Amino acid sequence: QVQLVESGGGLVQAGGSLRLSCAASGVSFSSYAMAWFRQAPGKEREFVAAISWSGGGNIYYADSVKGRFTIFRDNAKNTVYLQMNSLKPEDTAVYYCAARLGVYRSSSSDYRAWGQGTQVTVSS
Repeated sequence: QVQLVESGGGLVQAGGSLRLSCAASGVSFSSYAMAWFRQAPGKEREFVAAISWSGGGNIYYADSVKGRFTIFRDNAKNTVYLQMNSLKPEDTAVYYCAARLGVYRSSSSDYRAWGQGTQVTVSS
């Protein structure tokens, strides 16, 4: 069973940057599609970005983060990253890493493995 541990959240001013990391253990990481979701207070968990097991061109973003966020993975380190630039106050949320065997999906219900989440707060 895969275990996921996120890190890298924090408080940043609008326009700033953060890099989130998600370290996986317990499985063959390179077989899993990885995704980032986020959940703001009072809102449903929403898809942010995903990357297929092979990385490369199989990368997907929510429209709200395209051009600002970049997802990438290092299979040798069993880690997926989310580089967040030009942050906005509306990006404030708890960010979760998720994994699923096979192809990516954008629905949170398709993922069974989740990290504990890391808080990202963007001040205006």
